[in-house]
Amino acid sequence: MIRSELLQALARENPDLRAEEVEQVLDTFFDEIGKRLAEGGRVELRGFGAFSTRERAARKGRNPRTGEAVDVPAKKVPYFKPGKEMRRLVNEG
Repeated sequence: MIRSELLQALARENPDLRAEEVEQVLDTFFDEIGKRLAEGGRVELRGFGAFSTRERAARKGRNPRTGEAVDVPAKKVPYFKPGKEMRRLVNEG
């Protein structure tokens, strides 16, 4: 599913909202998750899952074109852990 399909589904489920309002709600939802993760926080959505960040240590990498060794700095990456309900739903097919 892509963003536009999600917007369409939300609009169908909420006919009382204008398209602009649905888009604003979705933008706010994603912005708030991003802000919380950028602050080092965690976002938990019961039944769906939890978003958090994980630390990646600095390491040596290789430039695929030249084969030259390069330093890859330490960084944080977003991480998603599905909740029980999500795992059950996915595994039931």
